[in-house]
Amino acid sequence: MSQQQRATYENPLVGRYASKEMSFVWSPQKKFSTWRHLWIALAQAEQELGQDISDEQLAQMREFADTINFDVAEEEERVRRHDVMSHVHAFGVQCPAAKPIIHLGATSCYVTDNTELIQIRAALELTSVSLLKLIRALRDFAVTHRAQATLGFTHYQPAQLTTVGKRACLWLHDFVLDYEELQHLLSQFPFRGVKGTTGTQASFLELFNGDHQAVSALDRRVTELMGFKRSLPICGQTYTRKIDTMVLNVLAGIASSAHKMATDIRLLMNLKEADEPFAEKQIGSSAMAYKRNPMRSERVCSIARYVMTLPNTAAGTHSTQWFERTLDDSANRRIILPEGFLGTDAILAISTNVASGMRIWPLVIERRIQEELPFMATENIMMACVKAGGDRQELHEVIRLHAVAAANRVKEEGVENDLLDRVRTDSRFTAIHDTLDSMLDPSGFVGRAPEQVDDFVEQVVDPILTNLSDDSSAADLQV
Repeated sequence: MSQQQRATYENPLVGRYASKEMSFVWSPQKKFSTWRHLWIALAQAEQELGQDISDEQLAQMREFADTINFDVAEEEERVRRHDVMSHVHAFGVQCPAAKPIIHLGATSCYVTDNTELIQIRAALELTSVSLLKLIRALRDFAVTHRAQATLGFTHYQPAQLTTVGKRACLWLHDFVLDYEELQHLLSQFPFRGVKGTTGTQASFLELFNGDHQAVSALDRRVTELMGFKRSLPICGQTYTRKIDTMVLNVLAGIASSAHKMATDIRLLMNLKEADEPFAEKQIGSSAMAYKRNPMRSERVCSIARYVMTLPNTAAGTHSTQWFERTLDDSANRRIILPEGFLGTDAILAISTNVASGMRIWPLVIERRIQEELPFMATENIMMACVKAGGDRQELHEVIRLHAVAAANRVKEEGVENDLLDRVRTDSRFTAIHDTLDSMLDPSGFVGRAPEQVDDFVEQVVDPILTNLSDDSSAADLQV
């Protein structure tokens, strides 16, 4: 990095967090080369429909489609104060024969809005692959730990046992829902098409001498040439900004799912039941050398908190687009669309890294289970004694008093839970004294959690993962 670059603000989503592939989607090269490909598609379709456009003009445009003379465009924009016309001029400098027909019949939004939709679709496709990588990593983690009993929590208070794998499936299920929502959006994602200045196609109707069928054919052909199955059936000058809210809601949903998972992992690290990846020479704290902070999960939460706010901005923009359009949308959309995708890209990369390298500590988990299992076993103990002829109400009161006394000793004296010792020495529970130890196997308290993991993975997750190629692996992450 040069000294001049160090003196200029750098967006950390590009410099530190997001992938090169996602950064490229929102780069000037991608944006302005797409403008040129749109001008080529328009000219080709107009030629096919009878306009006086030569093969030489098209060939010249294609030759310079991706070789952009940025210096000329930037100088033109300083003079003209219009980004699209500056690039029309710059393209014409390189393609003098084609200069008269570049942007023929089009409005600025033909290139700006269609390009944004192309960028969004490409970014959604990258996000889809990244989401599948995370789903695969969580799937493998869940299967590995499908039967590892662990203490469940409700209200962050000890509850019935579950398994580590089942808990991972709670995270996994959220991401599966996000993936389904993303695929639904992609399946119907539109192109703006060739619609003219206020969406009426008036300029193209003039170009084709009032031939409505030719104008409709032009719209369909350009849509096809740019790789879309459909264009918007109706629009003003811009594509409806409702689409932006739909896109950012999907991204915010992914961010919310990741925040939930990362928060759980942070809590588990505090309990010493799990650890996110930790590099060999990684430093947790500059002062407390022993610390192993959940910095990757914290980073997920931090970026996710930002991405989750973006739909509000998009909704505000959509709601204030007066009539056919206003231009107060442009500046903030230059920020929220790229940063929404760059942030989500970073979230998914970090989350996949965590899920792929997360470790659990069974002995710690088992110790915490043993601290709470006596309380959870009381119902099983009581019911076994009732089956042996005991009085349910009397047994309930006796075991309640034992449980309260044991809990008070744990809290007041800091001693271990002695509830089971109390049961063992109480003659009213004689019927289960010989089988008490076998009744306390944690695997008997997890219900169908392991089988739920198996069913969920087989029926829901694995079919989705057929969309992920075998060479898609989680890259090493610098955090």
